[in-house]
Amino acid sequence: MIVSRHSRLDSVTHCLRWVVFVAVALLVNFPILSTVLTSFKTNADINAYPPKWIFSPTLEHYRAVLASPNVNYSHYIMNSIVIATLGTIFAIVLTLPAAYAMVRQGVGRTWLLPIITNLRALPLIIFAIPFYFMYKQVGLLDTRIGLALISCIINIPIALVMFVGFVQDVPRELDDAAKIDGASMWKTLWHVVLPLSRPVMLAVFLLSFIYSWNEFLFGLILTTKSAVPVTVGATFFVTSRGIEWGPTAAAMTIGILPPLILGLFAYPYIGKSMLAGAVKG
Repeated sequence: MIVSRHSRLDSVTHCLRWVVFVAVALLVNFPILSTVLTSFKTNADINAYPPKWIFSPTLEHYRAVLASPNVNYSHYIMNSIVIATLGTIFAIVLTLPAAYAMVRQGVGRTWLLPIITNLRALPLIIFAIPFYFMYKQVGLLDTRIGLALISCIINIPIALVMFVGFVQDVPRELDDAAKIDGASMWKTLWHVVLPLSRPVMLAVFLLSFIYSWNEFLFGLILTTKSAVPVTVGATFFVTSRGIEWGPTAAAMTIGILPPLILGLFAYPYIGKSMLAGAVKG
């Protein structure tokens, strides 16, 4: 009897845990779920009161977004892919050698590393006006490369922290062995550290890509037509005649899919990489 009661109690506890988990997940993700549901509703269902939770889904808003003569949303998606990819690559190319120099040579570790990492805590709006006038002078307004450079700057702090933690975990004996074989610091970085850094590099790439994809402020300020990213393009369905709720929701749903998928894929790599070097400090 006692064993049976304990078994029933464990079953009830397990069920309650799942109920709480599902309830919290729905509550936290309610705005996203509401947006996705709205994208599949007809205009009549969207404007219905009280709101309809059971309805016949339609793809008319997705067709309107992808085939709109006024909003080239597929071009905005390609812009975001190029901008996020280039910005992420630039950040990796800059921060991996910098992290190696900081850890192995002590270059700027006591003052440069804290300054760079603290830049991420500053509100990005304070950089908007200086970058606008600077880009206007050099002809980088409304260009993919201009936004890619911004994405690189935004991603440098988190990429540098992750690479510093990784290099701390690389045994110095490997560097010493490379020196004995006559390898320079650059050759050691290229032939020893770089091959070992692939897991953390993947995590940095995925995380930086997500941050770059979600960037809205500079895309709004520094672009007008040619280099408009998907985050800004989704707002073009908010017109002077009113808000086109269906197409706006469909555009937002399309826009969140890449970072959502990458976030789920990157989670195990990012967790390990963020803890790299935590024990050694």
